[in-house]
Amino acid sequence: MEKHQIWVALGTLTLLALSALADDVVVLTEENFEKEVGQDGGALVEFYAPWCGHCKKLAPEYEKLGTSFKKTKSVLIGKVDCDEHKSLCSKYGVSGYPTIQWFPKGSLEPKKYEGPRTAESLVEFVNTEGGTNVKIATTPSNVVVLSPDNFEEVVLDETKDVLVEFYAPWCGHCKSLAPTYEKVATAFKLEADVVIANLDADKYRDLAEKYDVSGFPTLKFFPKSNKAGEEYEGGRDLEDFVAFINEKSGTSRDGKGQLTSKAGIVESVDALVKEFVAATGEEKKLVFARIEEEVEKLKGSSARYGKIYLKAAKNSLVKGSDYAKNEIQRLQRMLDKAISSVKADEFTLKKNILSAFV
Repeated sequence: MEKHQIWVALGTLTLLALSALADDVVVLTEENFEKEVGQDGGALVEFYAPWCGHCKKLAPEYEKLGTSFKKTKSVLIGKVDCDEHKSLCSKYGVSGYPTIQWFPKGSLEPKKYEGPRTAESLVEFVNTEGGTNVKIATTPSNVVVLSPDNFEEVVLDETKDVLVEFYAPWCGHCKSLAPTYEKVATAFKLEADVVIANLDADKYRDLAEKYDVSGFPTLKFFPKSNKAGEEYEGGRDLEDFVAFINEKSGTSRDGKGQLTSKAGIVESVDALVKEFVAATGEEKKLVFARIEEEVEKLKGSSARYGKIYLKAAKNSLVKGSDYAKNEIQRLQRMLDKAISSVKADEFTLKKNILSAFV
């Protein structure tokens, strides 16, 4: 096998491993269950259904459990989607969701977990059964916590688009929403103009009543242009929130926080670039001058993107028509490496804009 093929194969295996370990909980299937469970360590397995309300409520606690044990080689925290793997769930006597079972080291004979469904209780159980001494992980949140002390400063800031969840700690629907809402905040954490926040409306009732909050969770959007707030009436899946923020804030993120292929594209400049690519000789220089004029008119983030267009056009004039194609390939090689989110954004923007020159 050639060196290039080896690296491609290793890259594919790495991606598969990362997808299986998403959220620090191992995704178990009919294919990998007996390879992962009943081996050299104990395993706690949640058998769940995606539509199950109790499973959604458990999700943030179970993810916290997975994070707590992710560096402990003697214990595996896993989950099985019973809608997808019915025969596997039937094999282990699963008749309701969620069902949580402990598989001791070297055994496929489970013991059912009957305790409270909190991260603290689950950690205590796994420590007892697995002979470990793991402390519960505290994971930093990207959701901005609001109070009367910072509400106006954060929410009424006219340079920010702010989504606010008014919740109550005892509310089941709020607990179900929590892991999704955290993912929304994480997806937009690099967007300086977007804030994902929440307020304990049970604790700060006066503030909640001021914004007509009567049920939980209530979601309100406070765009730069309307600090009176707008009711959010969209869906409550990650994709729904991401699509809403992208539409309202002019961002281009996916659910994982990565920039989409639309990020950085300025239609007025893009149209001129098409003329620029098709032109030859002196005509190309004339179109370049028009691109310069258009870029000068741009404001805000569009002005930043315009500078990338302009630099690409200049380099195309000097280095020839192959410049954009070669630069895209170079940027893709950089993106394929382990780089920071900030660098990934920078390279993706350049790659998106350069695609107009190919």
